[in-house]
Amino acid sequence: MLLLFGSTLLGPNVPSDPESAVDARYAVTLVAVSSTLLAPTTGTADGPTPAVLVEQALEDPDLTRVIVAPPDVAESGVEPDVFLSEIVAAIMKQDRLDVEIAYVAPYETPATKVYGLKYGANAMAMAESGVAQSLPLIRDDAATVLVGRARHLGAEDAKLHGEAYVDSDRLFDGDVDAVEIEPILEEPGVRGRVARWLPGGWKTGRAVQTGGSNLVVEREGVVTERLVKRSTFYRHHIDWKLVGP
Repeated sequence: MLLLFGSTLLGPNVPSDPESAVDARYAVTLVAVSSTLLAPTTGTADGPTPAVLVEQALEDPDLTRVIVAPPDVAESGVEPDVFLSEIVAAIMKQDRLDVEIAYVAPYETPATKVYGLKYGANAMAMAESGVAQSLPLIRDDAATVLVGRARHLGAEDAKLHGEAYVDSDRLFDGDVDAVEIEPILEEPGVRGRVARWLPGGWKTGRAVQTGGSNLVVEREGVVTERLVKRSTFYRHHIDWKLVGP
């Protein structure tokens, strides 16, 4: 996983020689934004978590922007949107949402669709020279940030039994296949709907809350199998700064 920060940063498991490879869950090289982009490396050994990477980066008093450039999931085993979400959550927990965040996804993802971002070879120039915009930051009650899409599902592929609301508007009461949740660029910040094949059906608000007897949560395509009684995605009290075209 390649992260580019506003200045050169070296930390645990990061080589002083930028040509060296790092064996890590997120194979990481940290370089200056103005430096030549190095191809990301991958490995199998445990390495610094996104939280540790962010903590190291924030030690630089001149840091103003981070560029998150994950490789294909086939190389890293981690969905690009998952890694972005973890980086943003770590920045949020450090109370440093003043730092701008740019995303260089290897291909189109739910997050690039939501925010209208370039991806692949066209994304780096935007990440380096684009302008940051303050946008609603959507998180859940587990302090996980939502950058692309989440779903409330029934466990073990069953229908979800319960009810869901967007603010005070009821989405359903009974049994459904899933509730879909996405951040939006405009106020109030998040939207939800009962899963359907046809477009539309969205309701917007500051929060989407689902309660159920067999509820599990999918975040950025990854399902947490643990049953929960309720799950809420809501707007954080501080916006984040996303770099765009």
